[in-house]
Amino acid sequence: MTDSIDSDFLKLINDNLGIAQKVTTIYFDDLDTRQDVMQEMMYQLWKSFRTFDGRSKFSTWMYSVCLNTALTYHRKSRKDQSERLKAHHDNIADKSGGTDDEDMLFMFQAIAALSPLNKAIVLLYLEDMSYEEIATITGLTKTNVSVRLVRIKKELQLFMKKII
Repeated sequence: MTDSIDSDFLKLINDNLGIAQKVTTIYFDDLDTRQDVMQEMMYQLWKSFRTFDGRSKFSTWMYSVCLNTALTYHRKSRKDQSERLKAHHDNIADKSGGTDDEDMLFMFQAIAALSPLNKAIVLLYLEDMSYEEIATITGLTKTNVSVRLVRIKKELQLFMKKII
């Protein structure tokens, strides 16, 4: 019985590993920190896997666990994270006419400037999740998600105007 649970867990994690990678990329600049958080995410996923009841998609549940783990880790290291982000943002180059890789990096930098909750919302939105799914994962109402997304888009536009 345990072997079946182990293999089910490993298959689901391997099929959805990109979720954890995206969350760590959005929330953490440092490779070592991303690896530490990724390891903590895997532990939290394994620890709570038996509570996954299938009422939502596995990917929705995984986003919820990964985002909560990232936010918890982020809160613990908020002061240090703020200093790294400030130093990182002071060095952003002009983005006129960049390559696709540079454009992606610029997008991640703009998202990194958002509050932790807004990062989660925009990440889920970029994953084509419905407002209902985003609300379920974040604990917000569907209306609040909609309002926040409008504000997030404006905030990202302002960020881009400052850089370009």
